[in-house]
Amino acid sequence: MASVKKKICLIGSFAVGKTSLIQRYVYDRFDEKYLSTIGVKISQKALPPITDSNDGQMIQHTFLIWDIAGLEKFDSVVANYFRGAAGALIVADLTRQETIEHLNPLYDRFTSASPDAAVIVLGNKLDIFKEDKQTQAALKARAADFNSELVLTSAKTGEGVEQAFLKLSQKIGCRSE
Repeated sequence: MASVKKKICLIGSFAVGKTSLIQRYVYDRFDEKYLSTIGVKISQKALPPITDSNDGQMIQHTFLIWDIAGLEKFDSVVANYFRGAAGALIVADLTRQETIEHLNPLYDRFTSASPDAAVIVLGNKLDIFKEDKQTQAALKARAADFNSELVLTSAKTGEGVEQAFLKLSQKIGCRSE
């Protein structure tokens, strides 16, 4: 079995829940207190082995997860955070429509720095989301535009969080970038 470390970026607007998603996934915890990320924080987690769909090889990814501060503006430092990433989870807050509107520039900026990276779109805060077909349709459209999947998550309850990281691992497969 091959063991491979991959750089993964969590990106999204301010307060969409990026840090909470990482805390839930890596440490299986959730904190109600909001702490804004400044710059970048890196966490690490080994994923369960998967079978690469290209060649059938078993692989275990260890994700180096970069929690990148809310991106209201872009600069050269942020572009440097994206370089060399194998994948990204691009996060929107289901309760704030404007965070969905910000996905396109985030995606464009990320893929210009890491054009071969895999991307999964997350709609976070499912636990407080009041079912809204328009919001879900907008997110599905963004995911389709990005040739990506959409996963609805709740960092608070854990719903969909592990699934999102596993889908990203499968999408990355054994690429050797």
